[in-house]
Amino acid sequence: MPYEPPTHTVERSLRATTGAKVIAGVDEVGRGAWAGPVTVCAAITGLRRPPEGLTDSKLLTLKRRTELARTLQSWVTAYALGHASPEEIDDLGMTAALRLAAVRALDALPVRPEAVILDGKHNYLGAPWQVRTVIKGDRSCVAVAAASVIAKVQRDKMMAELGIDHAHFGFADNAGYPSPVHKAALAEWGPTPHHRLSWAYLDALPQWRHLKKVRSWADGSVPEIEGQLGFDF
Repeated sequence: MPYEPPTHTVERSLRATTGAKVIAGVDEVGRGAWAGPVTVCAAITGLRRPPEGLTDSKLLTLKRRTELARTLQSWVTAYALGHASPEEIDDLGMTAALRLAAVRALDALPVRPEAVILDGKHNYLGAPWQVRTVIKGDRSCVAVAAASVIAKVQRDKMMAELGIDHAHFGFADNAGYPSPVHKAALAEWGPTPHHRLSWAYLDALPQWRHLKKVRSWADGSVPEIEGQLGFDF
């Protein structure tokens, strides 16, 4: 399906309205996975013409995405990755874990951005960062699209490495997301040390349900389940 290439429209708007010159595009991957970290990439691209074919990582084939990520790593002005572990996701909830990973990525950049373009409609980053949220920013904004591709390729590589010791789960193919192979392995072997143990999929696994973590909430609210997928879908 043809798609419009990303532009610098949002970056130019931020420059004009805020005076910001250093602008980072931020995107995440792994929010809906059952295993592995949530990973955030922050990328600074300036206003240069992007590499041919740049778009949301989900629209690219594995081969093209891998090739493009290699090109982007030397093309961008700067990029950095931040991760929040499964344990941090269990302890903090997804929104706070996303913020933790994003701050780690932004803090790892060689220069502090004056503004951030965040993919999606929810500003999970917050103060003191100056944030512009853009729905489908990974398709429309050059910096966010670059962050999307780099984040996806790097996390997939990480999950393949984690899967070496857990071959039954197929992490190299599913990156920790639910798949028939992943679900069958969970049912037989139970969660690995890389699984998120506060998530709803354990409710459908009676033999492993005792491993589920329940976060304690001081205000009495229920644990956050945004982005989770049940065992049956």
